[in-house]
Amino acid sequence: MKQSPLLLGVLGGLGPMSTFYFCELLTAHTKATCDADHIDMLISSHASTPDRTAFILGKSEADPLPVMQKEAKRLTDAGAALLVIPCNTAHYFYDGLRAAVHVPILNIIEETVRHLHANRVSRFGLLATEGTVASGAYQRFSDPLGMTCLTPTEEEQQVISRIIYDEVKQNKSVNWNDFFKITDAMRARGCERLILGCTELSLLKRAGLDDSVFVDSLEVLAYQTIRACHKTPIGFPVSFAQSEVLS
Repeated sequence: MKQSPLLLGVLGGLGPMSTFYFCELLTAHTKATCDADHIDMLISSHASTPDRTAFILGKSEADPLPVMQKEAKRLTDAGAALLVIPCNTAHYFYDGLRAAVHVPILNIIEETVRHLHANRVSRFGLLATEGTVASGAYQRFSDPLGMTCLTPTEEEQQVISRIIYDEVKQNKSVNWNDFFKITDAMRARGCERLILGCTELSLLKRAGLDDSVFVDSLEVLAYQTIRACHKTPIGFPVSFAQSEVLS
């Protein structure tokens, strides 16, 4: 018997460009011969959600969690049976969101760490917002697996934050020299892979970053979302298929 389509809820707007790039990934990488083969989804792009990093770092008292919980409930009340959040920093609030809804929520950070572990990566570098770095969200999942998560120096993090907030989010040209100076330095410190652990940085993947070096957390989430929605993922880097063999 053919399985009924699962309705996906995308809790987005965190930021908006990343949300719709994620939906583009889902559409481009789902095996389909007609419209009906694609994933049914509802998209919430609540761009006015309070800044996650500012709250995590204590620079703002505006708590994003109640807004995110309200949007999550709107999606589930409308029939969404699975939720995804195409934003790494927002996963600081993951436990609070899980407590607010009765459906599963794929965890972009957990899935990305599992992907690395399945590919036998033991030491990786994290490129992300200050909020994600400060929260230790990646270490929460990598430490129990005996993996080492390296983060940028304070000076390097300032550059990464500028690229995220002042360049990508504002749709401006990225200073690639600064970006590669940091990634080269982290590779020199022994990072086997570098995680694009901010979905704004995921947008840089379109420039042709090396799949053997950069692991895009948004691609990982897209891959696992397609599988969770009982569809067949296509066109992903070879490491994705390998992760299924080794997991």
